[in-house]
Amino acid sequence: MIAIVDYGVGNVRSVERALVQVGAEARLTAEPDELESADGIVLPGVGAFAPALARLSARGLGRQVVELARRGTPVLGVCLGYQLLFEESSEHGRHEGLGLLAGRVVEVTSSERVPVIGWCRTTQTARSALWDGIPDHSYFYYVHSFTPEASNHGVGCSDHSPAAAAAAGNVMGTQFHPEKSGSDGLRLYANFLALCS
Repeated sequence: MIAIVDYGVGNVRSVERALVQVGAEARLTAEPDELESADGIVLPGVGAFAPALARLSARGLGRQVVELARRGTPVLGVCLGYQLLFEESSEHGRHEGLGLLAGRVVEVTSSERVPVIGWCRTTQTARSALWDGIPDHSYFYYVHSFTPEASNHGVGCSDHSPAAAAAAGNVMGTQFHPEKSGSDGLRLYANFLALCS
């Protein structure tokens, strides 16, 4: 079972539908026991870093995700959920993240339009199981005003995101929305599912 962390932030139903489409038993949950027994965890998110982290922390879910990741459970962060995996964010002040990926989340400065909304070509900068079967320079759908800086764990970049995707062992994530990115996005979810088996 793939647990989608339900902390009241994000487009959770589209993430759930995408996972089901690639063959996952996906469950939207905030129950500690279900997270504990999950084969993999998806941390979705849409919105601002600090309020999202507060909601995640208020229920102890953030602490549990960190603990499970450190024990080896595969974790995939998507958009804001991806940003929360980093050590800190400068969005409206300085805020500590979950610290599962090294680095900082900063405001996008490479675009005349912020938020960046739409399809962007994404370059694979390092080998990752997330990219299996996905052509390099594929287009993915982005909606963001902040993004991680270049990261030692970066495996992909776009014009407006130096770390459009990152992976460090069993912890990985994407700034883009795979669930809104057509067949390549579904393939990425399928690749994550394969890592959870």
